Amino acid sequence: MSLPKQHQQFPTADHDHQHCVERALDEAKNYCRKRGVRLTKLRHRVLELIWANHRPVGAYDLLQQLTLDGHKAAPPTVYRSLDFLLENGLIHRINSLNAFVGCDHPGLDHSAQFFICHRCGQAAELEDTKIESAIADHAKRIGFSIERRSIEITGVCTHCMGECRNA
Repeated sequence: MSLPKQHQQFPTADHDHQHCVERALDEAKNYCRKRGVRLTKLRHRVLELIWANHRPVGAYDLLQQLTLDGHKAAPPTVYRSLDFLLENGLIHRINSLNAFVGCDHPGLDHSAQFFICHRCGQAAELEDTKIESAIADHAKRIGFSIERRSIEITGVCTHCMGECRNA
C-alpha cells in the first residue's frame, strides 16, 4: 500500500485538534477490529493521551496522567500498552526524546521520519517514499539488512519562527 501524498503539517492556529484525535481513535478502532486484535480500554486511553497534542509524550508522563485519571497503572502496564500500539503501527517512537507520537496512517508499513521543533516540542510526521527508497537502495548496495528506520530532524517550526521575528 502506498503512502498518502499529503504530509502532516505542524498544526496551525485554526487546527481542529478534537477532530484530529477523534479521527485517529476511530481509525485505530477500525484497524484493530479488521486485524482481530483488542484495543482494550487502557490501550485506547494511552493512545488518546498520545494524541492529546502534537508533542511526543514519554511513558512516565502517560503513567502520571493515567494515575490522575484513576487508573491503577504501573510502568509495566503502560509499556505493554505502548508495545501493543507500536507493534500494530498505531504510534511511533521518537528515539531521541524517548517519547511517542500517534501515527497518521496506522498499519501502513513505512519508516518513521519526523520534523521536531526544539522550541515548542511539536513533531510532524513526514512520509516520503523517495527517502525510504534511497535508504533501501543504499542498504541493498552495501549488503545491509534494515531492522528499524527512524529519521528525526530537529529544528524550528513556522509558528516558533514567527514568534522569534515578532519578539
